[in-house]
Amino acid sequence: MSAKRLDQAALATRTAFVFPGQGSQKVGMLAELAEQFSGIQATFAEASEAVGFDLWHIAQSGEGLDQTEFTQPVLLTASIALWRVWLELGGVAPKYLAGHSLGEYSALVAAGAMSLGDAVKLVNLRGKLMQSAVPQGMGGMAAILGLDDARVLELCEQINMQGRGSVEAANYNAQGQVVIAGDKLLVEAVMAAAKEQGGKAIALPVSVPSHCSLMKPAAEKFAQALEETTIEMPHLPVIQNVNAKVAADVGELRQALTAQLYQSVQWTKTMQMLQDEGIQYIAECGPGNVLANLAKRLPNIEKAFPLDSRSRMEDALNAILVAEGKIA
Repeated sequence: MSAKRLDQAALATRTAFVFPGQGSQKVGMLAELAEQFSGIQATFAEASEAVGFDLWHIAQSGEGLDQTEFTQPVLLTASIALWRVWLELGGVAPKYLAGHSLGEYSALVAAGAMSLGDAVKLVNLRGKLMQSAVPQGMGGMAAILGLDDARVLELCEQINMQGRGSVEAANYNAQGQVVIAGDKLLVEAVMAAAKEQGGKAIALPVSVPSHCSLMKPAAEKFAQALEETTIEMPHLPVIQNVNAKVAADVGELRQALTAQLYQSVQWTKTMQMLQDEGIQYIAECGPGNVLANLAKRLPNIEKAFPLDSRSRMEDALNAILVAEGKIA
């Protein structure tokens, strides 16, 4: 579908697409769909040629899939492969796009702001810079559940006052679910404090502490790569992670992508914006269903669909076409 037709088709819809970030990867992702849609492997071949290594092999074998520099281009490519299948099958053009962390790049590619080839090179570099910013094993992330946002921030501030490093809110994922990131020992201290306050704390199996000030050195280097990459205004509105707003120009897009490395992902506000804009249907365009499950908690979202298998894709396709009045 052309950019102009996407623009026009999206105007009247009540559907938004969301693209997942790191953590949604799994060995063998999209294997079933690849047997039925040649475009899946064609998309992976296109991205592999751009980045210089075999992304499909990594996705299917799992070799290197836990290394950030490989995880990020694999996930982005998987999301764009699913997006292309959706359009090929006549799926509704969404009114808004949003991506969680890495997923913001998937959203921008889907919206025509940058090419798939440029994007996979960017996120491969992004992963390398993030990995090199903090020595292996020195950083950490954890999900804090059951406490309100303000209380989690207070706990982080209390631990930071001890002056041994920093720990911050990294992802505001939903009411009562905040991910923290920073120096490993401080993350563990906040986890212990959260449990004492009656919350739950779950350490996340990640190799880098994303979306916190420890990533500022990576962001400074990454900004130059962004300046050298061709970026256009998206053909569909993309909600940015750092402020839950749609950029007014390409300069704002670049600034937001740089800041995203060391500032919090405002996913709770992003989902609230979608509800405020009348969105009722959410499709998660990537492996897994983490974002779809978060969306199901929201009062104004009627249905949220993952798209990572043939049956899930068809369920979403038919339900949304009926709900949007495209078919009876």
